[in-house]
Amino acid sequence: MVWKAAAAIVVAALSSKVTETVNGIGLGLRYDLATEFLERRPKSVSWVEVHPENYVERGGRYAEILDLARRDWPVVTHGLSTCFGALEPADEGYLSDLRAFLNDLEVPWHSEHLCIGAANARFFHDLLPLPFTDEAVATSAQRICEMRDALDVPIALENVSYYAPEAADGLDEAEFVVEVLERADAKLLLDVNNVYVNARNFGFDPEAYIDKIPVGRVVQIHVAGHLVRDDGLRIDTHGEPVPDDVYRLLEYALRKVGPVPVLLERDNNVPALEELLVEIDQLWAIYERATGDQLAS
Repeated sequence: MVWKAAAAIVVAALSSKVTETVNGIGLGLRYDLATEFLERRPKSVSWVEVHPENYVERGGRYAEILDLARRDWPVVTHGLSTCFGALEPADEGYLSDLRAFLNDLEVPWHSEHLCIGAANARFFHDLLPLPFTDEAVATSAQRICEMRDALDVPIALENVSYYAPEAADGLDEAEFVVEVLERADAKLLLDVNNVYVNARNFGFDPEAYIDKIPVGRVVQIHVAGHLVRDDGLRIDTHGEPVPDDVYRLLEYALRKVGPVPVLLERDNNVPALEELLVEIDQLWAIYERATGDQLAS
């Protein structure tokens, strides 16, 4: 298979504790596919991503799944509840528990969404976009710096999808993301599916967006599928196969940023593992084609 040549480079760097290297193609360790995944332990998957909210102060099957996965794969964490657009600082007690969790996993960075996820201690269970304004830049940068100080690990923000037009007098989305990155001196988890969804919904060039990103700040990439409604609106669902245009945008991004780790996200309508592994192989083909010279060096 195509992934084997690049995988050999990644696997060679892994120790028995597999905490030193996160590279190549990863998969979200989701409960719906965990049993089959852990039984088969596919070698085409180089690392896994987890949401800490599913594990902090939680035992039982979730803790068992994570322990079994750690035997063969490095783990990266991606938060859902401490989004950087919040007006209030994150709960100190949760951040303390999260710090202990991340320290135990020895994660290379922790990521969270550049959006609003809660207000007045009430969670939306959704990721609501921020206005692309200087005020939102300042608030987000402050939250990122607070989290970095509390967790003592590098922090990466993720660009999100949105479905209503922004005010005409604000920054454009890419400029907004770059302003937050620079002001907070943060890393970026670049979600190419979100870039593509927003580009199609609001009529901008997704490659021009990628061109504005400071490549040295990108530490990880997300790729996923999305739903296209009958009226043409695209919804970021993580519930469909990755479309060809998103694969193409991924290759464009990888040629610019180099061999950063790429995660296949599938959170809804989760198919059999075999179907996901076909997508993993497609991602390896793109990864090797786009970064092969850098991997070889």
